[in-house]
Amino acid sequence: MTHPRAGKFAEASDLIDVAHVVTRYYSVTPDPEDVAQRVTFGTSGHRGSSLDGAFNEAHILATTQAIVEYRREQGVDGPLFLGRDTHALSEPAWTSALEVLAANDVTVLVDSTDRYTPTPAISHAILRANRDGAGRVRSSGSGLADGIVVTPSHNPPGDGGFKYNPPSGGPADTDATSWIADRANELLAAGLDGVRRIPFPRARRAAQSYDFLSTYVDDLPSALDLDVIRSSGIRIGADPMGGASVDYWGAIAERHGIDLTVVNPLVDPTWRFMTLDGDGKIRMDCSSPNAMHSLIDRRTEFQISTGNDADADRHGIVTPDWGLLNPNHFLAVAIQYLFSSREGWPADAAVGKTLVSSSLIDRVVSSLGRRLLEVPVGFKWFVPGLLDSSVGFGGEESAGASFLRKDGTVWTTDKDGILLALLASEILARTERTPSELYKELTDRFGDPLYVRSDAPASREQKAALSKLSADQVTATSLAGEAIVAKLTEAPGNGAKLGGLKVVTENAWFAARPSGTEDVYKIYAESFKGGQHLRQVQEEAQALVDGVLSGGGSGGSSTTIPLGSGSAPAPAPAGEPAQEPGQDAPATADQDAPVAGAEEEDSSMPYGLLGSMRTKPGARAEVVAILLEGVGELSAVGCRSYVVGLSTTDEDAIWISEVWENKQAHEDSLQLPSVRDAISRAMPLLTGEFSSEEVSVVGGIGI
Repeated sequence: MTHPRAGKFAEASDLIDVAHVVTRYYSVTPDPEDVAQRVTFGTSGHRGSSLDGAFNEAHILATTQAIVEYRREQGVDGPLFLGRDTHALSEPAWTSALEVLAANDVTVLVDSTDRYTPTPAISHAILRANRDGAGRVRSSGSGLADGIVVTPSHNPPGDGGFKYNPPSGGPADTDATSWIADRANELLAAGLDGVRRIPFPRARRAAQSYDFLSTYVDDLPSALDLDVIRSSGIRIGADPMGGASVDYWGAIAERHGIDLTVVNPLVDPTWRFMTLDGDGKIRMDCSSPNAMHSLIDRRTEFQISTGNDADADRHGIVTPDWGLLNPNHFLAVAIQYLFSSREGWPADAAVGKTLVSSSLIDRVVSSLGRRLLEVPVGFKWFVPGLLDSSVGFGGEESAGASFLRKDGTVWTTDKDGILLALLASEILARTERTPSELYKELTDRFGDPLYVRSDAPASREQKAALSKLSADQVTATSLAGEAIVAKLTEAPGNGAKLGGLKVVTENAWFAARPSGTEDVYKIYAESFKGGQHLRQVQEEAQALVDGVLSGGGSGGSSTTIPLGSGSAPAPAPAGEPAQEPGQDAPATADQDAPVAGAEEEDSSMPYGLLGSMRTKPGARAEVVAILLEGVGELSAVGCRSYVVGLSTTDEDAIWISEVWENKQAHEDSLQLPSVRDAISRAMPLLTGEFSSEEVSVVGGIGI
């Protein structure tokens, strides 16, 4: 269930005790026999909390020494770029890493102003250092550079993170991270015997300065058309969300003459200025409507508003006519725009997507005549293609992406939230349509999908069981009434293991996998046939996961689940996006499509909707005001009756009755800017508990 204060500003009780978190970094010694306290690299490095012995000084000392030994074994003897974000544990870990690197005689380059460094700026610096005289990025030879970014990305304020980027500039592959983690755990078990370290003052004097900000910001015109953004006069609001991009946005505005306002320039390791995410935690997730609520509220002040997470490798796009775009929606728009406008890109450059990204992307890519490279979750899978320009764009459903420079050469091989945020303004400037308007055009051509992701807590044993899901565990031949066309445990694009399972039909799919960065599992689902069909897909996916988890935690491989055994879920109410309670982001298509085989309606009869929704405690009056403020517009598009009522038995329940000239009139109303705006503002105030019923109206008073 969604937390009752999701989307509300953090209170004192939500904030971390920074001194306690930092003290525990130094005072807690992890137990190498406890798997939860060992070094573990997920999809984006080692992450954890100092409070539970998962991210402490010993971890960073051991991991840094392991990186030193790994790079030596790989023949990497050039400089190492070291950056950090704004989390409370990032500077202590940055300090520890520098002490070990300097003791091992590694040339370390740190920010020239001793400020924060976004992940894409580290990737950009590595690739720039490794270019040869012809401009190609070298993968061998002496003097190769690499990097470390101290960041847990969008994780809560109490967490720390540590990730290694090899000379390719992007996230390290599994071979590298496994080697580093194994060696780090050996060092932990040996009580850090073998770790070299010198005092910080000596280490800091040995480090060299590098102007990450200028090098990155001044090079942006090679990847983006900043001239058209400047000449169009587009008003941009950029929210660093208290993260490492805070200095970069101001510099971009000043150096490139762009009408850009840094919405929130504050840096505070408690993140007290944030609104709570769906689970009630402070999380700098720029793809979450709850975490982005304060920026969404200001969307009419700017023509494009953007957000970045703490290390700026993710993006969130907000438009006045829509609110926050689902990451999948913007990825589809970006792909359509870039591959139609970048004349300098190779004609055979592919489009990269993860298997849990929207299938709308597949349809867009097919229409462009491009090759689709579908890979497991993890940006590391796009690195080789971006490096050699065989992939023009690589994107993840979690709002991370990068693409080539205008001349078709590599920009970054790690996710770049700043780049994608600026692209939204370039798209508006060139097309004179917002990304949300362009997304509507795509859905008119290819279908309007509903997409949801739900997360739930999972132990390490349960995550291990889910990672071993196999096609054999799905005994059914259909999913939500459609024939199953694929059961995937390996990615079609590169044959790599998914670490989970994806089941596909003609118009829907679901995927289940454990998180690589948090102790949760994720279920992704999408349908092109409306909310009711999507809920059925979710139910059947959940039945599979429940069966695996009940099969014994660490086992589960012997459990087989016949899909379709769950009860059919209630459809989302008409006029509201379908939303699973607790999901990260609401689905954004707004009308249930008829299920295949259903009896066709008489389009000449009035169309009726009866529905209910529950608001978060104390939010009912605000939601009612939102629902009623634009009713005058509805009659002009075919609404005969629109009644909002308050339950007398549930102080958080709202009932709605609607009568329309026909079903098409209702569907058309959902494209009105005022209706889109109402949906965007109401969703963060709702719990996700809906009911609805479609009816054919046969008579009554006033209709």
